[in-house]
Amino acid sequence: MSDNGVDAQASTAYEAQAGAEAFVARDARLLGSVIVADTIRAEAQDAIAALREMRVRTVLHTGDTRRVAAAVGTKLGIDEIEAELLPEQKLSRVRQLTTQGRVVAMVGDGINDAPALAEADAGIAMGSGTDVAQESADLVLLGNDLKRLVETIVLARRTRSIIWQNFAGTLVIDAIGMALAAIGVLGPLLAAFVHVTSELMFILNSARLLPRRAVNE
Repeated sequence: MSDNGVDAQASTAYEAQAGAEAFVARDARLLGSVIVADTIRAEAQDAIAALREMRVRTVLHTGDTRRVAAAVGTKLGIDEIEAELLPEQKLSRVRQLTTQGRVVAMVGDGINDAPALAEADAGIAMGSGTDVAQESADLVLLGNDLKRLVETIVLARRTRSIIWQNFAGTLVIDAIGMALAAIGVLGPLLAAFVHVTSELMFILNSARLLPRRAVNE
């Protein structure tokens, strides 16, 4: 625009919008501008809010401009925003977080995200992502719904909790059984009954992880 003698300056009215402004002119006269932007997924805000309730800190690492990143991050309520990052810079940020003792889950779908996905404690690729991103990730989400990410984290935490419950229960029951057997209270038949009963309880406890079928009304 400047080379063609058109006085065009970025419109302050669109500085908070997540997009790039393209100017339109004719006969060296500015006619206006068009904002070109990617739309934010409808479920993204709910997904970020759910992660916040789970006390998961969210960080946005993007190669987009700072203005676009700030607009998207502010709208979604992301805790920390870093923009204009190259692939190696994303990788460096993930390494910094892991060296600080943080457990890092990286979510991405592009070629530029592949190095960081491979470096993170849990690399999560979107189903619509590139083949490189999916191959570099530890987990690939089917589809593009970000709520699936929240469901995955909830399921993982629940699974870990049940594992610890079963592990602790096994130790307690075995310790009590050995103590009773040592003083002659627990005989072989009763010990076998207690063992089988406790194993059944742990199996039923693990069965709580089975998905529930939707009931058609």
